[in-house]
Amino acid sequence: MKARVLIRPKEGILDPQGKAVERALPALGFEGIGNVHVGRMVELEAEDPERLDELCEKLLANPLIEDYEIQHL
Repeated sequence: MKARVLIRPKEGILDPQGKAVERALPALGFEGIGNVHVGRMVELEAEDPERLDELCEKLLANPLIEDYEIQHL
């Protein structure tokens, strides 16, 4: 089974990469964009989709500062 895992900083956690992108936007001509957060996406194929939560908790995401969402494709 194919899956996509979206990993994002938790609400209230500092996101320096997102802030850097947000500060650069006006200089590039993009006005009116704010609250930028940078995360990552992992696409994979899993024989046992029941173990994807465990994979995220142990390897792909840091559960203390990140949330993740599993999308089955």
